[in-house]
Amino acid sequence: MSPASNQIGVRLQAVARTLEDYFLGKSEVIRLMLIAALAGEHVLIVGPPGTAKSALIRMFAKLIDSKYFEYLLTRFTEPNEIFGPIDITAFREGNYRRRTEGMLPEAEILFLDEVFKANSAILNSLLGVLNERVFTSGSTVHRVPLLSAFAASNELPNDDDLLAVFDRFLIRVHSDNLDSYHFGDLLLRGVKNEVLKLSGGDGGLKPLISSKDLHEIHRTFGERMNFSEAFLAEYKGLVFQLRAEGVSLSDRRAIKLLKLFSASALLDGRATPHAGDFFILRHIWNNLDQADILDGIVGPVVEAFYRDNPEQRRSGAAEVGMEALVEEINRIRDLLTGERVLSDIQLFSQLKALNEIKAALQAVGTSPAKEALARVDQLLGHVFQSGKFA
Repeated sequence: MSPASNQIGVRLQAVARTLEDYFLGKSEVIRLMLIAALAGEHVLIVGPPGTAKSALIRMFAKLIDSKYFEYLLTRFTEPNEIFGPIDITAFREGNYRRRTEGMLPEAEILFLDEVFKANSAILNSLLGVLNERVFTSGSTVHRVPLLSAFAASNELPNDDDLLAVFDRFLIRVHSDNLDSYHFGDLLLRGVKNEVLKLSGGDGGLKPLISSKDLHEIHRTFGERMNFSEAFLAEYKGLVFQLRAEGVSLSDRRAIKLLKLFSASALLDGRATPHAGDFFILRHIWNNLDQADILDGIVGPVVEAFYRDNPEQRRSGAAEVGMEALVEEINRIRDLLTGERVLSDIQLFSQLKALNEIKAALQAVGTSPAKEALARVDQLLGHVFQSGKFA
């Protein structure tokens, strides 16, 4: 891998660290956004209001020196608002064209909030922009400089007319409220974000990578599409298994996903992908019901790879998450083993939190996580043997 590629990977890792300083529990989402930017693909983030979807995308855009465009779409949004107004002078001369300065056709990083609220006039034009990187104005077809598009929505599309746009977003991420054991850190980082907003500035945030760098990566990306026979064989098996479980994955999308695996390797400074990069397959669902199916198939493959190759496991965010989990285990232990009498509602609340922690520890899968998991099981055993439910 060239020194220039390594430098881009290092700078993108700095972008990830900066975002993780402000947004708790979003490490995987952030990595997927970086992978999409490297591969020239698009990301859809779905979740209820207040789960940092828009804020995360906006800060991500600030860290890339690029032409940026964002818009909150509604069913009343007109094409003029995002593609640019009609050039009246040209129209009087018999030419139909739009004035696109500062509008979507000139964007390198694009953010469409509530993308599925758009009407058909906008959606039809978006298809060409997202897939072919072209925008048609009258009889003229323009190339657009789009690197990656990011979209947010509170809900998934339920109209067949919207499915074509939904399909253009290769990565689909579900953003939800954080679990209870993250709440303390969530408040601290939330205060940090609010102070940033009140200051009216950017908090000293500066771009860490340029669009020029990313365009160069895209231009030469074919050189990075290198896969071992073992990797392709394992990927083939996963694709057929996912299809057998009812997860629709077209040949076109299966091929595009290879770009994402290569981008994940590039982000880590590797020349070729490995099985750890299959984590991306957790985020190709067509509806949220498929998320558990994907995790059940892909999760064991990824964890088996890291179990056999512990030196390849990415640290940092996982270690910070472990600290929060251990602190929460200690808090619940003190509460459950103390002299204070808890009500049934309080007991069930703590037990629910312990089960959430168990699921998180199982996902981490490291030796410290297994030790913490044993502590959780011991604590649960103590509670049930203590007669607190009698």
